[in-house]
Amino acid sequence: MIIGRILGTVVSTQKDERLRGKKLLIVKPVNLDGTDQSGYVVAVDTVGAGYHEKVIIVGGSSARMAEGNKDCPVDSAIIGVIDTVDFTSS
Repeated sequence: MIIGRILGTVVSTQKDERLRGKKLLIVKPVNLDGTDQSGYVVAVDTVGAGYHEKVIIVGGSSARMAEGNKDCPVDSAIIGVIDTVDFTSS
């Protein structure tokens, strides 16, 4: 799983039929302290996430198991909106 922050959307009028009606979001992976990691991920939204919210992303076969993605050609899916992150470093 990856923690990320929503930065925008992807609009695609020509796409696989199984992706019709699915919202594609651009996500910036972030570290536990909230600082940005390099790169971006395009993920299918399964939870109604919004701009700048922190989210949980899964990839690979886990993304295809997310609600509404069975048999869909997806590699990343947003499966949760994060309220807080608490961690203790040792």
